[in-house]
Amino acid sequence: MLGLADIMSTEVVTVSPELGVRDAMDLFIAEHISGAPVVSGQRVVGVVSTTDLLTLAAGLPGAPTLREPPAEIGEWEDPEAFDNENEARAAYFTEMWEDAGADVAERIATPSTPEWNVLEEHTVSEAMTTELWSLPAETDVPHAAEYMQKHGIHRVLVMDGERLLGIVTTSDISAAVAEHKLTERRFVFGKPQVRADGSYW
Repeated sequence: MLGLADIMSTEVVTVSPELGVRDAMDLFIAEHISGAPVVSGQRVVGVVSTTDLLTLAAGLPGAPTLREPPAEIGEWEDPEAFDNENEARAAYFTEMWEDAGADVAERIATPSTPEWNVLEEHTVSEAMTTELWSLPAETDVPHAAEYMQKHGIHRVLVMDGERLLGIVTTSDISAAVAEHKLTERRFVFGKPQVRADGSYW
């Protein structure tokens, strides 16, 4: 039976819990990955995904951008905003900043502006999941698939005790299925002949 040791990726990209959120996003983009184990010293302390990072970033308040100095009180476009008989409308204060309510995509798209340094003030440790979903290398692939489906996860760490051996993702399992690696072959007459590409005839 095909085991995790047969399909796992052994060259695992890991991140430190002290790594900044923006640096983690840049690393994921550069490595074309959607998540990574978080390692402190030699110990795996968690897992962080793009969803975790975006969730953290989405919860951060937008930073104001630089604007022209406001006009004198007598020059406000909406004089009712300062009507002493009525409370100033809340919308007036949110409109003071041109990026009020900016979404995460907009914030990430403008990394060169000082307003978005707020992401650099937060680290992976604030976004990561500390619950580790792991299996030993000898676990068969169908069992691993059921385990991942049960827990609603897209990757599982392959570990020997506390030592990280590799990682298996849903893409690895899909590839194994597509390549018919899970199919058992039975031959009535002798051993199968193997082509150069690894297929049988």
